[in-house]
Amino acid sequence: MTQHFDIVVVGAGPAGLHAAQAAAREGAIVALLDDNPRAGGQIWRQGPGHTPQAPLQGLLASLTMQPNVTLLPSTRVIAPWGPRGLLLESAEHGGASISYDRLILATGARERLLPFAGWTLPGVTGAGALQALIKGGMPVRSERIVIAGSGPLLIAALATARAAGAQVVAVVEQASAFEVARFGVSLLGEPAKLRQAGAMTRGFAGVRYWTGSIVRRADGAGRVERVTILRGQRELTLDCDRIACGYGLVPNITLAQALGCAITEAGEIVVDDEQRTSVDGVLAAGECTGIGGAELSGVEGEIAGLFASGAPASRISANHAALQAQRVRWLRFAKRVGAAFSLRTAARTPPDDATLLCRCEDVSFGEVRAYPDWRAAKLHTRCGMGACQGRICGAAASLYFGWQAAAPRPPFSPAQIGTLMAVGEEPPLAE
Repeated sequence: MTQHFDIVVVGAGPAGLHAAQAAAREGAIVALLDDNPRAGGQIWRQGPGHTPQAPLQGLLASLTMQPNVTLLPSTRVIAPWGPRGLLLESAEHGGASISYDRLILATGARERLLPFAGWTLPGVTGAGALQALIKGGMPVRSERIVIAGSGPLLIAALATARAAGAQVVAVVEQASAFEVARFGVSLLGEPAKLRQAGAMTRGFAGVRYWTGSIVRRADGAGRVERVTILRGQRELTLDCDRIACGYGLVPNITLAQALGCAITEAGEIVVDDEQRTSVDGVLAAGECTGIGGAELSGVEGEIAGLFASGAPASRISANHAALQAQRVRWLRFAKRVGAAFSLRTAARTPPDDATLLCRCEDVSFGEVRAYPDWRAAKLHTRCGMGACQGRICGAAASLYFGWQAAAPRPPFSPAQIGTLMAVGEEPPLAE
């Protein structure tokens, strides 16, 4: 039997939590689902020894007291189902379907991984992935770790790794020293962000922080043992046990694409001032509409939940102006982050032909360079046809070759046969 909700929110990070809270406050019947066992998303990720941060605690306390909110943790969207429904798979309950009057996409972002020689060795992860693994309980005490890539996420990963007892050998940032310094000065206009940066970097004097540098290659017998860094025109080699390398984030738009939502050339869901997408009944908020951080995600979630709830026009009007002012403020900050850490030529240059582009199907750069687009590369080499459906290699190919990656097809992730059979057992949802 299909459960019906006024509003279904996909994603329980800052945007999704604020959207669910705002909608529930107006009396809507809300389902909030996330593929993680605990709410918080990547920004507020919980785990053993990592209790909920204060903002998350407040939101969860509010939501759990609302009888009109159903929380669905460890639940993945397998496919759209009918005109206004989703096929789900839950770790606890298996396959299920739900229908909705309105859908709010708060699907967040994925880390951008750019291949380099040796990037498939055990011990290589993304910078954000390192945080997730540590918060999930992976021990790193006394490990020598090199954190590399670009953006504020590197500093967050540094703080998490150091707190877990790791020895951070170096932080390798591709942006120039000038851009990083200018961004640092701009934080004077955002005291809260300045305090946050100060807290994360406190006690890190002496840690190598190399700007204008990228990871060239990783080496080791069976796992990472060394990393070679390109600093300007020089190559330097460091001994290490782990490399965490991520070049910022890219919006997670898989479900939006499947629903037919308009997407910008930058790969972001198109929304208006009310967070409505181009598809009737579907709204979107947070980093799936553009990378902007927890504050912007929270404000956009509030706006989406308010408009999706069908609240009286007077109440919407009273709140919307203040929320829009906050949204504009954090959008300006997001633009400063994007400008400071935009990828330079060295990071945008593809590695040599022997380096794997698609690690799922073992397809190298040399095998795909000759093709004009993503479709041709897939047809001739199976690039992007593995388990991740091109989510990782597609983002890299888009950056290096300008290819527009094809949308992943349902099922969006591996699913049980019983879940897929449910599609045939029940008729499509009617409007």
